[in-house]
Amino acid sequence: MINIFEVNETNKMIEKENLDVRTITLGISLLDCIDADLDRVNDKIYRKITQAASNLVQVGEEISREYGIPIVNKRISVTPIALIGGAACKTPEDFATIADTLDRAAKEVGVNFIGGYSALVSKGMTPADELLIRSIPMALARTERVCSSVNLGSTKTGINMDAVRLMGQIILEAAEYTKETDSSGCTKLVVFCNAPDDNPFMAGAFHGVTEADKIINVGVSGPGVVKTALEKVRGENFEVLCETIKKTAFKVTRVGQLVAREASRRLGIPFGIVDLSLAPTPAIGDSVADILCEIGLEHAGAPGTTAALALLNDQVKKGGVMASSYVGGLSGAFIPVSEDQGMIDAVTAGALTLEKLEAMTCVCSVGLDMIAVPGDTKASTISGIIADEMAIGMVNQKTTAVRLIPVIGKKVGDHAEFGGLLGHAPIMPVNSFGCEAFVNRGGRIPAPIHSFKN
Repeated sequence: MINIFEVNETNKMIEKENLDVRTITLGISLLDCIDADLDRVNDKIYRKITQAASNLVQVGEEISREYGIPIVNKRISVTPIALIGGAACKTPEDFATIADTLDRAAKEVGVNFIGGYSALVSKGMTPADELLIRSIPMALARTERVCSSVNLGSTKTGINMDAVRLMGQIILEAAEYTKETDSSGCTKLVVFCNAPDDNPFMAGAFHGVTEADKIINVGVSGPGVVKTALEKVRGENFEVLCETIKKTAFKVTRVGQLVAREASRRLGIPFGIVDLSLAPTPAIGDSVADILCEIGLEHAGAPGTTAALALLNDQVKKGGVMASSYVGGLSGAFIPVSEDQGMIDAVTAGALTLEKLEAMTCVCSVGLDMIAVPGDTKASTISGIIADEMAIGMVNQKTTAVRLIPVIGKKVGDHAEFGGLLGHAPIMPVNSFGCEAFVNRGGRIPAPIHSFKN
């Protein structure tokens, strides 16, 4: 049971250290919306979402007022649309009409993002999967709130290199479709290896087919809280450092547990998981890079960065699992460049490169996130970067992801503006050597030997 003392203890974290509940995400199964008629599919989807989420925003705001806990976003995730639209959609345009419906439903209920315009293709693509993937650029360009994800690999199945090659092209197309806004369509598109079914964070949230009909998942964030706690133990040994992070993560997760339980009770929807992810924002004092500097680095990207991030990620998970029986999603530290002022500063100073970020993804919660690259980057180069990141996830049995933004018309040294929580980013250089022959081989990279557990 969470008591009033624990709530009061969070007040200082909220007022001075940027603690917030980043999102209450309502997961909705759309399996009962499958139909061979496209109009009926769209009608069923709209009705189910608007009925299930009719009180989501109101309840989130009520909890925020009553407990004094900022709840930044109210969001929805749905069953991967490639599964729902497969019987009715015969063209990419058909699938894009479902994106329109998702966007309309999201606006009606007042959420800021809806995730699940997705396909799961780690071992192969059905015709419906490929149609949805090819529709992504137009779907993201003509909607405001729809987010898209594609799972390209897993530890159990290997990496679908045909889909990896296709996604390099799709990301460039999405950039071109939205070039007037610094290729902002790509900020709502992410590719995964080992994508979790219960992730509440965008752009990668979708409602897995093994989930209940409806579920409440909560994402909590508090990089500023962790940094402030570490300021009090400067110069102490690693044992003290780790204990401090772990205890702080425990307290932050308890806030998420409180909000999740309350939202579940008031909405009459089962509680799923709390995702404790240190998810930065562009606000000063809300930076994962600043935590790494507090641990002892001059800049994120300096020697020792990967070790410091591994320590941070592990202690966050350990603290979180002690605070809730249902910790899930991604839970750890995010390292998005455009959303973290400390990361932006490190890139600008020359301390942080794309290659170093890739090394850091071996030990963090996600992957190469919100990285702006030159608009003339080749599709094969993007596919090669994706393949590298998928391999890290596959071999290390962890979730990895790529959210690259090739900003059309901009080059290294320029800047891209995405606005809001998405922030801004310097255009980072990309290795110019080619990988076309590798990417174009086709087929699958097999699962690693340690995937055989039976």
